Amino acid sequence: MLHCGMKVSFTTKEYTRLLELLHLGLYVAGARADDPATMPERYADLAQKAFGLAEPFGCADLVEIDVNGQHFLNEKLTGGVAQEKLERFAEDLFWGELTARLAERDLRAELGATKLSEEFTDEEEERLQAVEDSYWREFETSGVDHLVVLRGGKG
Repeated sequence: MLHCGMKVSFTTKEYTRLLELLHLGLYVAGARADDPATMPERYADLAQKAFGLAEPFGCADLVEIDVNGQHFLNEKLTGGVAQEKLERFAEDLFWGELTARLAERDLRAELGATKLSEEFTDEEEERLQAVEDSYWREFETSGVDHLVVLRGGKG
C-alpha cells in the first residue's frame, strides 16, 4: 500500500473557508451542527482531523470540543454566511423539485395511460420544459399562494 504524506499550507482565511466548505458538504450529507449523532460515519474521521487543525491554523474560535472529546464547528462558523448559503440551497432545491415534479405529473396526466415508455420523446421533453417554465413563472410571482392540494382526489 502506498502511503503519501501531504503537506498543505493555508492562510487563516483559506482554512476558515475550508471549514465553511466542510460544513456545507457535511450538511448536505446529513450532518447537523447541533446534533453530533447526525455526522455520517463515512466522513467522521476526516471531519475530526480537519476540525482538529483549527488551533494551528489560527481558527480555534471556530471549533469547540464536546464532552466526548469530539470537535465540532460552533455557531460563529455555522451561522452567518454559511447559514445563508444553506438556506439559499434549500430554497433552490425546494422550488426546483416542486416545479419538476409537478410538471412531470401534469405531462404524464396529459399523455394519459397510452404512454408506453417511461422515457420522454424530444417533443415531450419540450412540452415538459414548457410546463416547468409555467410553474416557475407562477411560483416566482405568487409563491405557493395559488397552490391548492385536493385531498383524496383529482381536480
